[in-house]
Amino acid sequence: MKPWSEALIAGAIARQTFKSRYLMAVPNCIWTGHECDLLVVTDDLRLIDVEVKISRADLKADAKKTKWWETYFFDPSIGRHTRRDPPLPRSHPPKVWKHYYAMPKEIWSKDLESCLPSPTSGVILLDRDSYPRPPGASMNVGVARRATPNRDAQPITAQAAVDIARLASLRMWDALKALEAAREEKETL
Repeated sequence: MKPWSEALIAGAIARQTFKSRYLMAVPNCIWTGHECDLLVVTDDLRLIDVEVKISRADLKADAKKTKWWETYFFDPSIGRHTRRDPPLPRSHPPKVWKHYYAMPKEIWSKDLESCLPSPTSGVILLDRDSYPRPPGASMNVGVARRATPNRDAQPITAQAAVDIARLASLRMWDALKALEAAREEKETL
């Protein structure tokens, strides 16, 4: 059995959880200004950020990421942004409607909820060994905790969705190019 990886988990979520209800899912995307392991655009143009974790330590370290902290504010008295000290915690990453953590079921325990940077984040658990599986599913993917929507997150514009779709298309062609290069290298050996 292959070890857990970010690509394995993100692929399962994109194919099984988001495949029919969402417009697109783009891996390793920084479109929001912060890194997302999987950026999902819903059919009503809202953003879902999925962070993939393959260890408890990785999950615990996520609270230190800048996307969870409001470090600057606009100071009208001087007409510019100023560093906030100390930073204020955010309930959601910027521009994000819903935020999820996705991880193998065996690393999750209820006590890890206190390590999450926000009580609004949802949790998706993956289990390769569970049955029954839906037809065509490579593993069982389930939501252990639903994400709370960010009511302040506005839908993105149609142009922004086109930009994200362009990025997804370029990523596909880059992946196909890498596969072709690997195939050619294998043939020369």
